[in-house]
Amino acid sequence: MGMPIITPGTGSREQAITDLIQSVALQETALSHILNAEGEKMQAIIAMSSTTPEQMLLVNDSVNKLINAATRLEIMFQAKLELFADSVLTE
Repeated sequence: MGMPIITPGTGSREQAITDLIQSVALQETALSHILNAEGEKMQAIIAMSSTTPEQMLLVNDSVNKLINAATRLEIMFQAKLELFADSVLTE
């Protein structure tokens, strides 16, 4: 996946709302890729025959920290979207 091409908006309120929603969608996509990579990392470590319980606990702690950070990001994403929750856009 390459970098998205973001074009400048028109400066209208509707465009600002659209841009905000698009930015949250891009952030959600990036976050899903990070979480998927963590899952793949865990699977690889678990599959190794030489992995010790201590190493698994370290990986678990690392994943737990990442999930906590992702949860905080999700709260920020929700707050962004709630800025315009009562907005009604008509054409």
